[in-house]
Amino acid sequence: MTATTPSGDVLGTGVQGSPPDGATPVARSTSGGSSGPSGSKAPSTFRRTMARREARIGLLFALPAFLLFLAFRFGPAIAGVGLSFFDYTIGDTATWTGLDNFERMVNDPIFWSAMRVTLILSVLIVPLSLAISTFMALLVRRSFRGSGFYRSVFFLPVVTSLVLAATVFTWVFSTGGPWSQLMGLIGLSTDSWLGSTTLVLPALALVSIWSRFGYGMLILLARMQDLPRELEEAAALDGANAWHRFWHIIMPQLKPTLFFLAVIETTASFQIFDLVYTMTGGGPARASYSLVYQIYDQGFKYFDLGYASTLGVALFIITIVVALVQRRLIGRDK
Repeated sequence: MTATTPSGDVLGTGVQGSPPDGATPVARSTSGGSSGPSGSKAPSTFRRTMARREARIGLLFALPAFLLFLAFRFGPAIAGVGLSFFDYTIGDTATWTGLDNFERMVNDPIFWSAMRVTLILSVLIVPLSLAISTFMALLVRRSFRGSGFYRSVFFLPVVTSLVLAATVFTWVFSTGGPWSQLMGLIGLSTDSWLGSTTLVLPALALVSIWSRFGYGMLILLARMQDLPRELEEAAALDGANAWHRFWHIIMPQLKPTLFFLAVIETTASFQIFDLVYTMTGGGPARASYSLVYQIYDQGFKYFDLGYASTLGVALFIITIVVALVQRRLIGRDK
């Protein structure tokens, strides 16, 4: 609208509410507030506050399960370390003995024999298991017709009951069993491997490798599928054969995964019990009497829980030391 004075001078022109010439317009938000920086910070601050509040509520709901996990996961381990300093049998009062159990362990020839059996089994199982897992992962790495079926078949031993598998392999390695007949065809002895003090550990190692190589194959296969193919293709164009491509391109990138598997397989081989209990019972002549089997005997056969806990602590320390050595040899680059 336009307003004029009685003399005809124009006072202002424009729509109602517009500022006069030379005045700075003031922006107004539709909500009645300013749209400056302080207005934009308020919603983000509110969202962060609500997110922290929801996180605290979620942790509060998860706390009971977490405490139960800690109690059942670390409670027995802490109790075992404590019992190693006591002379304790179920039903009797625990008596403090200090380091007597450890002294007894050091002077126990059965402990050193069981330790030797455990180390031999680990040396037989871990390298072969890693090598077979790597080979099988390379074999099923590329997609082909039926590749999914073969991957499932190779992984099947991992989910098979180990006690059931041990029962079957007890028959396989028995005198007159399939393995003995195969040995006879190539001119070797047909006696049962499980009855030989020399061959019982290789027999147990073969069954353990059969039952676990699928797990390593699956882990390595997942890692291989993430590797860039461009490096292999460039090496192939330069004339590198399959072995050179594997050793110089694939293998260096598998080191962290191999270190992880080496620790897992070493721990599993140190804790082998099902196969020994089912197939040999520690025999013949304690040739397969492992450290875990000795812990079982002391704890559940003789009920000497103090000495059994001492053996468990020793096994834990040895496992940690071996893992550190493997870290030094395999995983030092990561």
